[in-house]
Amino acid sequence: MATAVHPAIGASAPAADVVEDKYKYKYLIAIAVTMAAMLELIDTSIVNVAIPHMMGNLGATLDEISWVSTGYIIANVIIIPMSGWLAAYFGRRRYLTGSIMIFVASSFFCGAAHTLFGLVFWRVVQGLGGGALLSTAQSTLWEAFPPKEVGIGQAMFGVGVMVGPTLGPTLGGYIVDNFDWPWIFYINLPLGLIAGLMVWSYVRNSELHQKATSVDWLGIGLLTTGVGALQWMLERGERYDWFESRFVTVLGVTALVSFVWLIYHELTTEEPVINFRVLHSRQLATGVAMASLLGFALFGSVFVLPVFLQGLHGFTANQTGLVILPGAISSAITMAVLGRFASRFDARPLIIIGVLGFLWCMWRLSLLSYDSGADDLFWPLVARGVSLGLIFIPLTGASMAELEPWQIPQGTGMFNLMRQLGGSMGIAIVATLLSRFTAQSKSVLTEHVGMIDPNVLARVDGISRAMVARGMNPASAHAMALRMIDRSVGAQASVLAFSKIYILSGVTLCCAIPLMLFWKHGKGRAAVQAH
Repeated sequence: MATAVHPAIGASAPAADVVEDKYKYKYLIAIAVTMAAMLELIDTSIVNVAIPHMMGNLGATLDEISWVSTGYIIANVIIIPMSGWLAAYFGRRRYLTGSIMIFVASSFFCGAAHTLFGLVFWRVVQGLGGGALLSTAQSTLWEAFPPKEVGIGQAMFGVGVMVGPTLGPTLGGYIVDNFDWPWIFYINLPLGLIAGLMVWSYVRNSELHQKATSVDWLGIGLLTTGVGALQWMLERGERYDWFESRFVTVLGVTALVSFVWLIYHELTTEEPVINFRVLHSRQLATGVAMASLLGFALFGSVFVLPVFLQGLHGFTANQTGLVILPGAISSAITMAVLGRFASRFDARPLIIIGVLGFLWCMWRLSLLSYDSGADDLFWPLVARGVSLGLIFIPLTGASMAELEPWQIPQGTGMFNLMRQLGGSMGIAIVATLLSRFTAQSKSVLTEHVGMIDPNVLARVDGISRAMVARGMNPASAHAMALRMIDRSVGAQASVLAFSKIYILSGVTLCCAIPLMLFWKHGKGRAAVQAH
């Protein structure tokens, strides 16, 4: 029987024991990297609820303070596609642990910042550290679990991906209400240190990574320029009326030229920082396209729901998070169950069921009225959580099915990058359409709420009389009644706009179904390797 040296005791042991030892700490590894990924995702949204407090404390305008979010996201998206190359260059264990430590240290300096420049600078550093915590974490789990159990690891990671963005506003709202805004960063310290210690203790360097002998500086520069310009354009486009602004147009052209040059360069250089050649796999190329649609639909709908609850119903960030939480829990439970059996099923029927379930949920949300409450959201959001759980695990498994083991880091990097960019585009487009749909609906409603309408006149007269009865003079009471009618029309216009956005999100995700025709099969890696 073949023998090998046991890494723990240095003695000779059967090769089978070595293989078994390789997966000994799989659950601890999964907990560590999922915790790190959750911290990264939570910090994407947790700062949003603290923006007003930061503005007052640092004396910044809304446009200036928005860089606290924009800088983090741009840095994050730049690192994600490079994470496979960086893990190979520095060693996965060192790179992942180092990234967590950078994330933790920058979190401390973010909380301790006393100037806007200092806060934005350390948020960018935090984003650079956090970029590794998605793709590297996911690719680590492909090796940490045996092929037949890899779905369990991906399910644990998927729970973090789905729950993290939900916990951000909820946790941020609680911290800001009960403590102070620096604590949204300080909370990362103990959890990050635990995750970093666990990663250093249990994660090992990949045996499959091929370390580059040179650094592709041109590729890094083009990637940074292209992704930075695109993300900046998406973040600021709606504010500057998109391509009506010369600045936004320059950003768009810069992004386009940089990406075209980047793809050409990476396909012709021997040691690219991003290996676009992995997209020769039809499974991965299709999965990446579907991931972008998933990101668009998911992030777009997640963005618009808090706006609906807080803008029209006066919910706090904490209350909004509690409304959304059951959906995240249902998604986590679905993925936990599916992770154990995903390798036995064809991904395509599960994804179709999930997409149609998501469409049903969006249709139900589109029926919400101005008088709808939290109870009306419960079952649609639970259904959305289950639907997303049915999509995420099968989509990831089938997309990576035909990649060689050493290609997994690059594959997960591309997958996560496109999901994030799809999400950014979703938020940008939804924000623009929400404003335009609201204006269009208000214009239509105003035509039917004229001052010659007897019902409108009666309504204005009734409100005016009530105000006069409370001591207001007749002229002021009449003006107040008109403002209240205008606000009511505006609120109804917003409801109609939200309805259109929900339908758009559901239909967008449905576009992923025809893409599955390009797949050779819907099997996961375990099933493919078995044959």
